[in-house]
Amino acid sequence: MSEPLLEVRDLAKHFPLTRGLLKSTLVGHVKAVDGISFGVQAGETFAIVGESGCGKTTLANLILGLLPPTGGEILLHGRLISQLSAAEFMAYRRSVAAVFQDPYGALNPRMRVGDIVAEPLEIHGYARARRQPRVREVLRSVGLPDGSERRFPHEFSGGQKQRIGIARALALEPQLIVLDEPVSSLDVSIRSQILNLLKDLQQELGISYLLISHDLATVEHMSDWIGVMYLGKLVEVGRAKEVCRQPKHPYTATLVAAATPPGQMAPWEMPIVGEVPTLLETPSGCGFHPRCPYAMPVCKRVTPSLVAVEDHRRVACHLYPDVIHQIRLTPLTSPSSPGGR
Repeated sequence: MSEPLLEVRDLAKHFPLTRGLLKSTLVGHVKAVDGISFGVQAGETFAIVGESGCGKTTLANLILGLLPPTGGEILLHGRLISQLSAAEFMAYRRSVAAVFQDPYGALNPRMRVGDIVAEPLEIHGYARARRQPRVREVLRSVGLPDGSERRFPHEFSGGQKQRIGIARALALEPQLIVLDEPVSSLDVSIRSQILNLLKDLQQELGISYLLISHDLATVEHMSDWIGVMYLGKLVEVGRAKEVCRQPKHPYTATLVAAATPPGQMAPWEMPIVGEVPTLLETPSGCGFHPRCPYAMPVCKRVTPSLVAVEDHRRVACHLYPDVIHQIRLTPLTSPSSPGGR
């Protein structure tokens, strides 16, 4: 495989937890992102999927440069962004754009659409004569009618607002766009329109996407690769269709089972048990063991590494490689029994 466009190595973000009147006493850290590694190939979509609170958005903010990492490295075209000069970091910001979850909150209601889309062009020094033609070009490319640049955001529907957000992300001709739950706040009837638009733009422009989502149906439709995230760590990485149709990690299986339509059989029946633990008190060993019906004593003591179990598939689970084929259909213990906790 060629060198990835974007590479993340052992990336971590730990937020200090303090107490006291002046917040001066350190009592621990919230490990929102805890040693994640993956790569995004040019022209492909890599999805990060997981339940709310697993650290997906923090990971997106780290890659966008909105948060400084506690540890690890982020590389674009093999160059560490931590070693870029101010001018080079501005070039990085031109190469990596974002489309946010809430199209209503992402657009300034006091600005006309043309000014919203032109703002990044102005910040990055584009000449005034080049801005308006570029604004009209990207608005047309996302399916908005001529004259949209003269209107205000409140004059558009939710789906049209998200198209404006996509147009703003495209304005600087980025190589990578971070899509943070891009359709979760939209009506079901228009979600597929936005997803198909994003796929068409990718094929036309050759851009890469880092898709953040909790919806496996969206992820399978959009992605080439999936990384399943739980409590700040990746627990499974593989090709999208293979992960969705043949999950290897018990947590991935719970997500697939929950997303399987009624009347269809999930590839690995695995009901979700309990809630995601708080990041303030993460379990020892494997973070998923309190909810896993296959939990073994080693799961409580040792954190499993993300290792290759077959071509293009990595899994962080003590069940591999010798145990998993024996328990594919029947849990070792009941989820409610002490042995499964």
